[in-house]
Amino acid sequence: MISGGGTGGHIFPAIAIANAVRDREATTQFLFVGAEGKMEMEKVPAAGYTIAGLPIRGFQRGSITRNLALPWRVIRSMMKARKLVREFKPNVAVGVGGYASGPLLAAAQRMDVPTLIQEQNSFPGKTNIYLAKRVDRICVAYDGMDKFFPKSKILLTGNPVRQEVVRLAGKHPRGLEHFGLVADKPILFITGGSLGARGVNRGIEAALASFQQEGLQVIWQTGTPYFAQAKAAVDALNYTDCKVTEFVNKMDYAYAVADLVVARAGAISVSELCLVQKPAILVPLPTAAEDHQTHNARALTDRGAAVLVHDDKAVAELGSIVIALIKDKDALERLRNAISGLGTRNAAEAIAAEVIRLGRG
Repeated sequence: MISGGGTGGHIFPAIAIANAVRDREATTQFLFVGAEGKMEMEKVPAAGYTIAGLPIRGFQRGSITRNLALPWRVIRSMMKARKLVREFKPNVAVGVGGYASGPLLAAAQRMDVPTLIQEQNSFPGKTNIYLAKRVDRICVAYDGMDKFFPKSKILLTGNPVRQEVVRLAGKHPRGLEHFGLVADKPILFITGGSLGARGVNRGIEAALASFQQEGLQVIWQTGTPYFAQAKAAVDALNYTDCKVTEFVNKMDYAYAVADLVVARAGAISVSELCLVQKPAILVPLPTAAEDHQTHNARALTDRGAAVLVHDDKAVAELGSIVIALIKDKDALERLRNAISGLGTRNAAEAIAAEVIRLGRG
């Protein structure tokens, strides 16, 4: 059983782990467990796996009334999780973070099922910190995680990413054709994650005229909520070299053609950037739990491997930083060299080996 979700940053690693287990043990049966109404309920079946939903929700910061039903949701989720474990009889249960993994892993632990959690961030979430007390193995992506977890349980594996996304060899010409771009002008790729990023989008919109004047080609993934506003802003400038889209389905093509990437600092985005070795400006999500995105960003920026722009400075500063950096070939090369040694390949395979070991035990 594999549990977690809420965002692509939890869902895609879960799928990558399942794929790696299946590659080694083809007869393995899987049951994913997520939160009802969240994107995992669509993405997991699309990847070919079965998923069950729990009525769990996360704590809503700044709203007392929206949290009134939370205790009842937790109780119902625990009851359903126990029922799912009892019926599926898993050899091992895996949690990839997010509030959906809490009830399932807690139920599995109480029913003596071996458990493994995968912590993607450099500052762990409360769910994984709680589960770590009884979990059998903790797979992490960053050094120094013994500040949060028992050292004897930790295995440094890196973050599992979609392999098709980080394999870029020979894809540059296809990427140019796919997005309708040319090779002799700089290309900026903006991605705020699967749901978009308001702070990043506002910063980019404020800089559009400057980008156009400097001759930048742009791939701008806005997410659904901001798409109409972004498209209107681009159309008003007749900025034909700015390609606006709600969601980039061919991330490998976007990475392959990009000279510079602007992104949030979610764990999987950071891991992908390390593996594709692209210069990046990171704009951490300020409302992320425990400010983990800033911690993720600093794991790179402290090594000179990325540039940090705070979300509340994006409108005023992001555009000028992009232009100065993308025009400075030496600075881009320094960032490429610094980030090239930070990626961990074959993370999904390493985690899969631990999952299989626990399941056999």
